[in-house]
Amino acid sequence: MIVTERGYRVLKGIAVAVVLAPVAWLAYEGFVPEQGPGDVAVTAGDRAFADGYYERALEEYNDALAEAPEHRQALRGKARTLVELERYGAAIELYDRYLAMDPEAAGVYANRGIAYDRMGRHRQALEDYERALALDPGVAEGPGWLTKFLHFGPEGPPTIADRAAYLREQLALPADERKLADPEQDRAQRSYSQSLE
Repeated sequence: MIVTERGYRVLKGIAVAVVLAPVAWLAYEGFVPEQGPGDVAVTAGDRAFADGYYERALEEYNDALAEAPEHRQALRGKARTLVELERYGAAIELYDRYLAMDPEAAGVYANRGIAYDRMGRHRQALEDYERALALDPGVAEGPGWLTKFLHFGPEGPPTIADRAAYLREQLALPADERKLADPEQDRAQRSYSQSLE
């Protein structure tokens, strides 16, 4: 059998494809995490939350929880969204539910503290901030440098460590001298975001 130049190139292309296809598949499997129930909706909810579309984010997190009722990232995302929508009581219930599953989740304590803080329950907020900092001092750093740079400028938003120090100082004062709320600063505080477990 005589193989023409064109036939040789076709056979060579097929041989290369046969060798590279399994390698490409293994690379894909190694780098792309497997999607579980609710993961797609959570990713959509996270994007909507980051873009400030809180109602849409809430819908996506609800869809994720309908698929997987114990989906931790969906619980955290929904609770953070409810805080932004000023539905603090519902957010705290979700944070409590999460903490029943994972009592060492520092970021969840930090975020529940923010919800308590915005409700004016400052002592409970301080307790949660201190618990979060004790569990993971890294939560004191706040958002990553890129988030700070893109959204908050060089100063960044106040961190839970900043807020805890402020509350501790104010709660030590006589009640009539305390200034526990500063609407401008309080609105600037951002929830702590944890990556997937």
